[in-house]
Amino acid sequence: MEQLTIADRSFSSRLMVGTGKYSTPQIMIDAIRASGAEMVTVAVRRVDISNPERDAILCTISPEEFTLLPNTAGCYSAEEAIRFARLGRAASMSEWVKLEVIGDQETLLPDTEGLLEATKVLVDEGFVVLAYTNDDLVTALRLEDAGAAAVMPLASPIGSGLGLLNPLNIGLIKARLTVPVIVDAGVGTASDACATMEQGVDGILMNTALAEAKDPVQMATAMRLAVDAGRFAYLSGRMAKREWAVPSSPLQGIPG
Repeated sequence: MEQLTIADRSFSSRLMVGTGKYSTPQIMIDAIRASGAEMVTVAVRRVDISNPERDAILCTISPEEFTLLPNTAGCYSAEEAIRFARLGRAASMSEWVKLEVIGDQETLLPDTEGLLEATKVLVDEGFVVLAYTNDDLVTALRLEDAGAAAVMPLASPIGSGLGLLNPLNIGLIKARLTVPVIVDAGVGTASDACATMEQGVDGILMNTALAEAKDPVQMATAMRLAVDAGRFAYLSGRMAKREWAVPSSPLQGIPG
């Protein structure tokens, strides 16, 4: 399978994973390895960046093994998201950032106005911005124009596990954008991941689906296989849907 390229880096895996909600650091690292992911997200505000050698997550995730992607999870304004992105870079985590600006505390849906503002500021400061947004084409196009290196529309609300609610919207976004489209949030199980990748998107980022599974490591394996299967299916080109039956064996040449 061809590699996924974002900005100046290429990855063999099209699955990215988070580090939150796991019962133990060991289960977390075992699940991440089983997923085959090469890029791992870490919430800047939830780690002890002043003492990285003592933080359970930062101690477990080796930068030699994984590409670290700081994120601004839990930020409710552009100013707050910008501040935490800068803190992550100052702590030598990365100049890459998964940018989140949340607009509603109950649904955790994005504040697209704040997201666009923060994207413009951080891109001007040299950050590689992967912008988490809703499944709206217009917002996605504006994020690309603002300099986002990848746009990350949600499949469904964060942590919901509802799967891909609006495949048409996701397909439209992928068709119109030139930067990578990474679906983020809402994927609950392997069939969700496969159906999402069949829309032609470049990858998926997930966390809760793995961390809250009864067996996170086994679920991570299932997600790795599902992402690959969905990608292969998309590249293969599915048969046309029909409203009538067509025999799988030709009738010509059959004795009467």
